[in-house]
Amino acid sequence: MNCKNIKYPILFSFLFFAGSIQDGYAQEASDVETGPDIQQASFTPPFDFPIVFSGNFGEIRSNHFHGGLDFKTGGAIGKPVHALADWHISRIRVTHGSGYVLDVDYDNGYSTINRHLSAFVGDIARRVKDLQYEQESWEVEITPEPGEYPVKAGQVIALSGNTGYSFGPHLHLDMIESATGDYVDPLPFFMEKVKDNIAPRAEGIILFPQPGKGVVNGKQIHRTFPVNPTRPITAWGLIGAGIRAYDHMDGVGNRYGVHTVILEVDGEEVFRSVVDRFAYEENRYINSWTHGQYMKSFIEPGNRLRMLHASNGNRGLVEINEERPYRFVYTLSDALGNTSKVRFTVQGKNTEIHPVEHREKYAFKWDRTNYLQEPGLELVVPRGMLYDDVWLDYSVRADSGDVAFTYQLHNKRVPLHGACEMRIGLRRDRLEDKSKYYVAGVTARGGKYSIGGTYEDGFMKVRIRDLGTYTVAVDTVPPEIIPLNPGQWGRTGRITLKAKDKETGINSYRGTIDGKYALFGKPNSISGNLVCELDPKHVKKGGRHTVEMTVTDGRGNRTTEEFHFVW
Repeated sequence: MNCKNIKYPILFSFLFFAGSIQDGYAQEASDVETGPDIQQASFTPPFDFPIVFSGNFGEIRSNHFHGGLDFKTGGAIGKPVHALADWHISRIRVTHGSGYVLDVDYDNGYSTINRHLSAFVGDIARRVKDLQYEQESWEVEITPEPGEYPVKAGQVIALSGNTGYSFGPHLHLDMIESATGDYVDPLPFFMEKVKDNIAPRAEGIILFPQPGKGVVNGKQIHRTFPVNPTRPITAWGLIGAGIRAYDHMDGVGNRYGVHTVILEVDGEEVFRSVVDRFAYEENRYINSWTHGQYMKSFIEPGNRLRMLHASNGNRGLVEINEERPYRFVYTLSDALGNTSKVRFTVQGKNTEIHPVEHREKYAFKWDRTNYLQEPGLELVVPRGMLYDDVWLDYSVRADSGDVAFTYQLHNKRVPLHGACEMRIGLRRDRLEDKSKYYVAGVTARGGKYSIGGTYEDGFMKVRIRDLGTYTVAVDTVPPEIIPLNPGQWGRTGRITLKAKDKETGINSYRGTIDGKYALFGKPNSISGNLVCELDPKHVKKGGRHTVEMTVTDGRGNRTTEEFHFVW
């Protein structure tokens, strides 16, 4: 049985970091259901060379946490990847996002996902290639029967690579606790193999006066400060703190996420974050916990991220209500126990705090369903989508020639925890083919990017994940196909094409050689090149050949081009 998708509530930190759930927001240890004892599970490393990381567990990424460890492979691809323990391969995939992917279930209560591989090995490699030709698709998925592909600890199961959305050769290793489905930090299993004597270092602090309830340095907006402020910091009312900090390791220049952050004020702990585990569904809570690269040391009311713990009964917010110095101390620790501290003082200064000015219809509450209805605009934000109250800075403008008004829901991006339905009406419905309309997000500089959407009775209906600025645009321009170094195709045995689309992006592609399906793929999504490795089983050597590539964008615009080569 594959247990990866089974979810149970769980609140505990890895045993190697004592005392990480002693706060008021965490359950008592006796009430917590836990998985296998991490001290009892045993793994061999995925490589037979020294372990060095390019990324660690829980690093701040766009809309998600980094779910595993990135193992460096010396800038090379093709390094043998070993099974960490005994049992079997449970899932085999090729995707544009993670490249070649191999899931392995182990008999000690954990499973792993190995991403960005360059190749599978043995029968799996043959089976995947056959399926790609059978389905005429680069992206394929296989779920083997349990035990169909058994593995032993140390067995070579794949080769490392740089496929999918990858910026360089490495192995991304996710570790999942089978009983809960939680992503957990793999580092504790390899601690004896890791050299690290460097503590995390802070690079800045930030203070958030709460809307209508606090002020910092005389203003009711968030303020950033250096780690060692040279000028006094004053505040009054309710404020939250945050810190920008990174971990480091011996002998490498990479920056990593910080495992544990503890904030104390006047000697009392008010908040701690322990980045040791999370469920897949918790990923977008990162948008509530972070502000850019700053980690907040308070919990917004709609944030249910289990790795955050507040112990002062006020979600980690600090009440500055006396004209005296308040002493803030941050303690930063990595998973190996290296620790540093940051100290700064906030001087209480009695200052007038103005209430938030707003119109009631634009006040969105985090704990209720919110509706916005304006001429040409309908938006529903269900309960549970907002992390905190939002007072929308709503506006609308009409740009001449546009097919719809441009609607600013808010003057800065407000992430939502899930997708919410929005409808935008068309001012000028002139297209016979309605599929060419799309909803566009609008950047601060006026640039547009596709959100998608479907036409329905004079409106474009779409699901959005941010409160930002949106309009409707038209895409009738087909993609462009560019051959890269065609004179080298015959010599290298590799055909490389670049497909480009300026508006709604490439949605699908299909190539043939001499009229028969050719296995084009996107080995690396950063470059985006479409590549076909010529195979004598499918392309006859010794003559002139014709490549035909068809590319379709997000609105159904299609381009077909022919190219010729000798091989």
